[in-house]
Amino acid sequence: MMELRKTLTGRIALTAVATIILLFLALPIVVILVTSFSNNAFAAFPPEAWTLNWYKALFADGSKWPAALSLSALVAALSTVFSLIIGVTAATALTRSELPLRSAVFALVLGPLLIPQIVTALGLFLLFEPAAMLGSPIAIALGHTVLAAPIAVLILIATLRGIDERLEDAAASMGAGRLTIARKITFPLAAPGMIAAAIFSFITSFDEFYIAQFLSSVDTVTLPVRVYNSLTFEIDPSVTAVSALLTAFAILALGLVALVRWIGSGRQQSLLSVENTVGVANPGGDAV
Repeated sequence: MMELRKTLTGRIALTAVATIILLFLALPIVVILVTSFSNNAFAAFPPEAWTLNWYKALFADGSKWPAALSLSALVAALSTVFSLIIGVTAATALTRSELPLRSAVFALVLGPLLIPQIVTALGLFLLFEPAAMLGSPIAIALGHTVLAAPIAVLILIATLRGIDERLEDAAASMGAGRLTIARKITFPLAAPGMIAAAIFSFITSFDEFYIAQFLSSVDTVTLPVRVYNSLTFEIDPSVTAVSALLTAFAILALGLVALVRWIGSGRQQSLLSVENTVGVANPGGDAV
């Protein structure tokens, strides 16, 4: 690979291969975005003519999409809260404590990511059905938390491990207690990671289908389930507009994550520069 980069032909070849791969990955997204503006009632690609009718139909009187959208947003918000509580607790225990059987606990936390979602959905159905919780937004949110919490844990573990422990040591050397260090050093620096974990948890819940399909009822249908029903039981071209909006939302969320993490990185570097400056000003003294 290094030899290829040294020659013009090699650089051109690598650029071409990378471009082809990126285009292949982006092609389904492009098709959905373009098709959502097609005037064909069967969502044909490429479009013969262009229209915004399918976007207007989403919010027309009698449309079924706003109810599904609001339910998905409610479920995703609840799942995000649950995931953050679990994520912060688990990540702190795994990175800032002498937790016994740490590897086993870590594997247990990540377990739901390795199990097929339909198996998890069936297990949740068998759990909630006797409790008469099927169709409850709380039940769907709890089910989504099973998938979103491990992602939050991974992000927060990486965030906590990325925080320079010299900052915490400096605060401890000045007499700050654990709670003060957590409140004034650790959690402010971990805030970008927490925001990123919240965004990914929200997206994971908002896009999830299998668990919502098993746990929903006639009156509680989330957006992905509504999209599936529209494709299976009826011909509704506005489903392409919904898909395009979901894609745009995901892209916007990823951009927000990148921005938040960039701001957080700059904040830690600023604190480290202050800590290094004070350390230089007090050579031989305790770290400040």
